[in-house]
Amino acid sequence: MPTLYVILSLLLGLIGGVLVQRAIGSRQQAVTDDRLQREAQAEAQQIRAEAQRHARELHEAAEQDRQDAISKTQDAARRVQDAERRLQDADQRSQDAERRWQDAAERDTLAAAHEARLDEQREQVRALRAQLEAEREQAKADAAQQREALSTDRQETRREREDLGREIERLGRRTEQLDARSDKLDALEERLEGGWREVQRQEQEVAERLRQADLKLYEVAGLTPEVAREQILGRLNAELEEEKAIRVKAMTEKAGAEARRSARSIIAQAIQRSASETSAQLSVSVVPIPSDAMKGRLIGREGRNIRAFESLTGVDLIIDDTPEAVILSSFNPLRREVARHVLDALVADGRIHPTRIEEMVHKAQDDMKTFIHQQGEEAAIEAGVVGLKPGLVQLLGRMYFRTSYSQNVLKHSVQVAHLTGIMADELGLDAALARRAGLMHDVGKSIDREIEGTHVEIGINLARRFGEPAEVIDAIAHHHDPENGETLYSVLVAAADAISAARPGARREALESYVRRLEQLEQIAVAFPGVQQAYAIQAGREVRVIVQPEKVTDAQATLLARDIAGRVEQDMEYPGQVQVTVVRESRAVGVAR
Repeated sequence: MPTLYVILSLLLGLIGGVLVQRAIGSRQQAVTDDRLQREAQAEAQQIRAEAQRHARELHEAAEQDRQDAISKTQDAARRVQDAERRLQDADQRSQDAERRWQDAAERDTLAAAHEARLDEQREQVRALRAQLEAEREQAKADAAQQREALSTDRQETRREREDLGREIERLGRRTEQLDARSDKLDALEERLEGGWREVQRQEQEVAERLRQADLKLYEVAGLTPEVAREQILGRLNAELEEEKAIRVKAMTEKAGAEARRSARSIIAQAIQRSASETSAQLSVSVVPIPSDAMKGRLIGREGRNIRAFESLTGVDLIIDDTPEAVILSSFNPLRREVARHVLDALVADGRIHPTRIEEMVHKAQDDMKTFIHQQGEEAAIEAGVVGLKPGLVQLLGRMYFRTSYSQNVLKHSVQVAHLTGIMADELGLDAALARRAGLMHDVGKSIDREIEGTHVEIGINLARRFGEPAEVIDAIAHHHDPENGETLYSVLVAAADAISAARPGARREALESYVRRLEQLEQIAVAFPGVQQAYAIQAGREVRVIVQPEKVTDAQATLLARDIAGRVEQDMEYPGQVQVTVVRESRAVGVAR
C-alpha cells in the first residue's frame, strides 16, 4: 500500500511539474495563455492536495485496521480503483489542459500573423503619410505660385486701370474739343447756307439773263431753238466721237498693260515664294548587298528564290557582275519600292527561302499602305489643306510613287497648291480653296494605270465621290483648258501647273521620246520636195536641211524654211522653239590630168 501511495504521489507530482513547466514556458505569451496556465496549475494543485488527503486517510485507516486487513482489503481495492479513476480523470484534465495550451499556441500564431498584417498596414500608413506630406508640399508650392500669379495679375490690372483712367481723361478732353469744333461747324454751316441761298439767287439771275440772250440770238440768227440745238449737238457729237475713240483706245491699251504687268507680278511673286523640290524617279533601283556571296543566296537552289521573289513582287531582279549590288527593274514604282524593302529585309535577316520571301512581301505591302497614308497626310499638311477624307489622303499618298516626265506627281501637286494659294491671295480669292484645288488637280493620276480613262476624267469622278466642292471639280476638269472653266480657280490651277512643270530641272524627257522627236523632225523635213538630207542638231532645237541646188532656188529655199517651220508647229509638240536652217550650195569640180 505505501508503494501505491508513493506511485500516486509521484504521478501527481510529475503531472504538476509538467504543468508547471508548461506554465513557465508559456509565461511570455498573451494574457489569455497566462490565464489558462494559472487555471491548469490550480487544478493540478487541487488534484495533488486531494490525492494526498486521500492517501493520508487510507494510511490512517490501514494503520488502524491493520489487524483487520483481510476484511478491509476489498475496501482498499475499491479505493485503489477510485484512485485510478481519479488518476484517469487527472490525465483527462491534463489532456484538456494540453489542448488548451495548443489552442493558446494557435491563437498566439494567429496573433503573430495579425501583428505582421498590422505592421504592413502601419508601413502603408507611413507611406501614405509621406505621400500626403509630399502632396501638401506640392500644394503649398502651387499655392505660392498662384499667389505670385495673382499678385502679378493684380499689378497688371492696376496698370490697366491707370491706363484706362488716362484714356478716359484723354477721351474727355477729346470730347470737349469735338464739342467746340461742332459749335464752329454749326456756325460755319449757317454761313454756308446763307452763301448757298445767295448763289442760288445769282444762278437764277444768270439763267434768266442767258435765256434773254438766247432769245436775242435766235432773233438775230433767224433760227428756232430746236434747229439751233440740233446743229450745236451735231457738231459736238462729231468732235466727241473722235475724242471718245481715242480715249477708249488709250484706256484699253492701259488696262491691257496693267493686267499684263499685274499678272507678271503675281506669277513672279508666286514663283519666288515657292521653292518646292523637284524629284526624278527612274525605272530601276540599285540595292546594295554586303558581299557578292549574297547573290548566290538570292538566286537559291535552281533559282527558286529569285523565281519566288519575282512572282510575288512583280519586279525583275537583275543579278549581274556589278560588285556588291543588285538591280530591281519595274515600270511600276510602287512595286519596285515594295521589292526594295523586301530585299533589304531579306539581306538584313539572312534567312532567304520562298516561305520567308512570301512573309516579307506581305509585311512590306502592309507597311507600304501605312507609308502611303503618311505621305498623303504630310503632303496635305505641307500644302495647308485640311478636312480631306481618308480615302483621298490614301490616293494622294499613292501619287508619291507616280511620275510625269520624271517629275514626282505628289511634289508637283504640293507645289501647284502653294502657287495657286499665293496667286489667289494676291487676287483676293479664297486661298484655302485654291490650295485644295491645286493639290487635287492631278488626283486621277494615282489610279490612272489601273482603270480606263484619262486622269482628268478619273479625277472628276473621284472628287465627286468624295464630295469635293464644285470649284475643286471645275479646276480638275479644266486645268488643261482653262478657257472652258467656269471659275477663276481653274485658270489659277492651270497657270500654277504650267509654272511647276516649266521650272528648270523639274521635268526631263525620256530617251525614247527624245529620239522619237528627233526622228520626227528629220522625217518632216525630208518629206518636202527637193530636200536631199535633214539633220536634227542641238538636242532637237535646230534642224538643218540640205536641198538639191538644181531643184531648189535661193528664193524657194526661203519659202521652204518657212513651210517646214509651219509643218513642225502643226504636227509636233516640243519645248521652247525649233530653228529651221536650209542650206543650198553649188559645187563645180574640175580634174587636172
